Parts: sequence; structure tokens; C-alpha cells
Amino acid sequence: MHTVPVIETERLKLREWHEEDREPFAELNGDPRVTEHFPGLITREDSDAFVDRAIAGWERGFGFWAVEVRATRDFIGFIGLSVPTWEAPFGPAIEIGWRLCFDAWGRGYATEGALAVLAWAKDNVQPPGGELVSITTVRNVRSRRVMEKLGFVHDEKGDFDHPTLPDWDQRRHVLYRLDLSNAEA
Repeated sequence: MHTVPVIETERLKLREWHEEDREPFAELNGDPRVTEHFPGLITREDSDAFVDRAIAGWERGFGFWAVEVRATRDFIGFIGLSVPTWEAPFGPAIEIGWRLCFDAWGRGYATEGALAVLAWAKDNVQPPGGELVSITTVRNVRSRRVMEKLGFVHDEKGDFDHPTLPDWDQRRHVLYRLDLSNAEA
């Protein structure tokens, strides 16, 4: 098992996943506000499977951190890096992503945590072509705003219909790119 580095920011602690994270993670995945830009709510079974994949993903030396608020020790979601498991038109790639509980929105936590991940990635990850990507649905303006705050640039020519969601009305996704060597993190 790979050791997950702990990253602490002013307000957050990014750490390995704990068994007790499964319940609050399932709750946030079952919140229609959190999954507004997903094809539907995420079942408990699928939520637990995600946690299992997040833990196993660290075997490659990077992955998704569980995130807690340092002052309260409350689990609020995840932030981290992954490799798309589907045939990505922009691949091969390493993607940065996040999902936080609704009560954590609007506080700058996604940006704060993702900046810390970028700083860590500069010393620990060699992404293809030296760049990271981030994707979301066209309509997910909150995540797009975070991507832009992080320094990612929208690659309009790279926008695509998500291949695993052919019948979903939000299948169109935007692609953002960041040259990791130029990241401000």
C-alpha cells in the first residue's frame, strides 16, 4: 500500500481516506445539489466503490485525497489527481478534480485545496506533455470558475461529448489545460 502524503493548508487537511469517511461521502454523493452536473444521484454502492478506487489509485503515486476542515476535523469531500479510466479524446492525461459537500461551497475550499495539490504535483508528478487537465460539463460554472482561478485555460477545440454518457443531455464537456511548470502553486 502506498503512503498518502498529508497536505495542510491554512484551513484544510488533505489526507488518506478513513473508513468513517464513507458515510459522509455517500451523503454528499446523494445530494442533488452536489450531483447537479452528474447524470443522477450516486448510490451508496457506487460511492463506496469510488472510495475503494481512490484508495487503490495511490499505487501510481498520486490520487484523490480525502479533505477535512482543520478547525473542526469535518470530512468535506475530495480533491486530487486521477487518470481517466475511459477513452479520453485528450488523453493520455492526468486530471485534477474535486467534489465537496454543499455546506463547504462558496468558501474557497476547492481553490485552496487544489492549489496545494498543484504545488505538490510540481515536485511529484510528471504528467504527459507537462500539463494537467480538468473537465466538467459546459453548465458547471462553479467548477469552471475554480479551474480559471487555478490558472487553467479553456481549450475550446478540446471540448467533447463524454463517451460514457451518450444519451445524457449534459454530455458536452469543456476541457481546461494547465502547463504544470508554469503553475503559480
